[in-house]
Amino acid sequence: MRAQDIPPDHSDEPDLDALYAQPSERIQKAVLDRLVDFHVDYLRVATFFCLATGSERGLDASPRGGPPGFVHVLDPHTVAFADWPGNNRIESMRNLRRDERLGMLFLFPGLEIFLRINGRGRVSTAAELLAQLREGERTPKTATVVQVDEVLLHCGRAINRAGLWRDGSRLDRQALPTVGRMMASLARLGDDPAGIGDARVEQIDAHYDHSVRHDLY
Repeated sequence: MRAQDIPPDHSDEPDLDALYAQPSERIQKAVLDRLVDFHVDYLRVATFFCLATGSERGLDASPRGGPPGFVHVLDPHTVAFADWPGNNRIESMRNLRRDERLGMLFLFPGLEIFLRINGRGRVSTAAELLAQLREGERTPKTATVVQVDEVLLHCGRAINRAGLWRDGSRLDRQALPTVGRMMASLARLGDDPAGIGDARVEQIDAHYDHSVRHDLY
């Protein structure tokens, strides 16, 4: 279907309650306003989550990763995590200054389950907290403190639909444009019609490969 074939907004508004059954009582009771023991068990081994934030300008989703337990449980209603070097857009932190609402979606490699936290966040530079969140000799510049409003475990059907953890699901790096090739395309789209030469593309790829693996903190 082409985009122009999709009906305009609200011209074919579906009755979602008619299309979908209500969640079972068991599922509804599993949505809590605080962390309990099994949530803490999962957070102790968590190494990756996606952070959703928003503002009047729109929405943003950003990956976060670290060693097991990098999201610290401060109490049953509060978690915190450090900010480490990225692309310096710091969009998530800027958004939280405008709108404190956020969502966290945790993935667990090899497991067919998600953990979701919805809550309110604020950016902190409290020295004691930053010291608690340090990695080795590195102390973060800031931390995000999250007040938990909702926490729930989510089924892993999406993982199996994607075949995410299957051995054969890893993509061939050469099957898609590398970072260097994408930078060359962006240069041609911008003010540099000559683009970036092959030698420079290889340099960019080598720098990216090293940085993304070693310049973590």
